Amino acid sequence: MFNGPMSLGSWFFIGVIKMQENNVIRHRRYLHQIPEIGFELPKTKAYIETQMTALGYQTYTVAKSGLIAVKKGTQDKAIAFRADMDALAIHEENDATYKSRHHGAMHACGHDAHMAMLLGLAELIARKDNIEKDVIFVFEPAEETLGGAKDIMESGMLDAYEIEAIFALHLDPDLEEGKLGMTDGIMTAQDGDFDLTIQGANAHGTNPHQGNDALLAAAQLSQQYHTIISRSLDPMHAAVINIGTMHVGEGRNIIANKATIKGSIRAFNLGVFQHLKNRMRQIDAGIEHAYNVTLDNVITDLHPPVINDHQLYEKMIATFHAHAITKIQPMLLAEDFSYYQQKMPGLFIMLGTKNIPQGYDQSLHSSTFDFNEAILSRGVETFERLAKMMGVFS
Repeated sequence: MFNGPMSLGSWFFIGVIKMQENNVIRHRRYLHQIPEIGFELPKTKAYIETQMTALGYQTYTVAKSGLIAVKKGTQDKAIAFRADMDALAIHEENDATYKSRHHGAMHACGHDAHMAMLLGLAELIARKDNIEKDVIFVFEPAEETLGGAKDIMESGMLDAYEIEAIFALHLDPDLEEGKLGMTDGIMTAQDGDFDLTIQGANAHGTNPHQGNDALLAAAQLSQQYHTIISRSLDPMHAAVINIGTMHVGEGRNIIANKATIKGSIRAFNLGVFQHLKNRMRQIDAGIEHAYNVTLDNVITDLHPPVINDHQLYEKMIATFHAHAITKIQPMLLAEDFSYYQQKMPGLFIMLGTKNIPQGYDQSLHSSTFDFNEAILSRGVETFERLAKMMGVFS
């Protein structure tokens, strides 16, 4: 609160801040209207590139539709900030004037906000003259699908910089609005997918002995998989095996000759993750023998666990003060930010959006997910403090 008349300089300062807040909201609303999927992000990339170029950043295309933007500092050190760009194949059910204009696609995981906050930081840094370290903005495609971070790291483009740390913010509707949440160490799980086919033999339903029932084998396999967590895993280890789809059978009076099953597995501990796969293979072999079917199971390892760097965690706690950071429990979600952390220290930080009185309590990946746009400024402020903490400017 101001107790006296404000100087012209004070009015100008507040005006600049308000203008930046409006710009961040404008970025978010525009990006929200043009959601795109996977690596096919031509409109999103064009918008980001236009904004970053206008601010004076050198930009480089990476991972087909991703973008790296750089502002050089006076030292041969660098700090990186990442935002994911892609949307989800979800039809939006919000009534906002800025709702998705792309039918069947929606920014339901907050990536529009992540990009907008990074653009806000870029605007703030562009106005500074005393940049001491390179600042690298990583706009990443395909986080929701194939893991664009892996492609970016394999491109080698970030190897040209001596990156001391990388940071990312992610919206979290389970955390109170404006709160910052993270863990010291493991934050998300190793995940994997499995695509399984059971091949049996057809027969008429009145002659079941002449066939090999893929449906019965699939039902038994499903039951057996779900005993792995409850009966062959230490209860102190968190893990998930989920069967998401099962397609089997051709008619009510036909013994099914084929079943296809798709699912996912997750665990914080890599040893536990391997144990899940080993037990699945053992069950597969037993089902083949018991039901005289052939079983093919392709298990694909996906993203490694996100593991927050301890020294960066302690440094952030000291900078922001302990009461400003909520220590949250590790999440069995998957996040490809881990690929960056394999090469450089990093912190993955949640930004709370939960505001029940205002109706902002929908989960991520919901067709009605939304948030109070006031938190965008909180995100930009957090990025700014992290940059200052890492010596980008004083």
